[in-house]
Amino acid sequence: MRPLALVLALAAAVVSGQDRPASTVVPPPPGQPAEQPPAYTYNPEGRRDPFVSLLRRANDGGRKQGKASDGVAGFLVSEIELKGIMQSRGTNVALVLGPDSKTYIVRVNDRLLDGNVRAITADTIVLMQDVNDPLSLTKQREVRKVLRAVVDVK
Repeated sequence: MRPLALVLALAAAVVSGQDRPASTVVPPPPGQPAEQPPAYTYNPEGRRDPFVSLLRRANDGGRKQGKASDGVAGFLVSEIELKGIMQSRGTNVALVLGPDSKTYIVRVNDRLLDGNVRAITADTIVLMQDVNDPLSLTKQREVRKVLRAVVDVK
């Protein structure tokens, strides 16, 4: 019997609601601006950006923000290719090919966009690349670029 009472109460509410006129939106009087809803603002308060992928590695993302420098200082470690090594004034210098298809001379301690040159040996250049990965515990990694590929002889 209870469900029947509930149905009768709902029917009475619907019938009594039909007697009222439909609500209408009243425009503001002329000369007064319409009330605007408040603009939404987001305050991160030290939290990470939820739209930046945690799985993306630093070298997949492209260039860092800011002004690109001329020469090798404007290239990423992954963009350069070792083309040759020679001696100049008793120290080794490396010839690297940039993404602009130009050859550049680099020395030990030269700065790149995301790293620096750590050492140059007779057939290898050792670069220290800055790691920009929030999940990584290390802040730098060593990248070796070899002049000649090692061929296995059978």
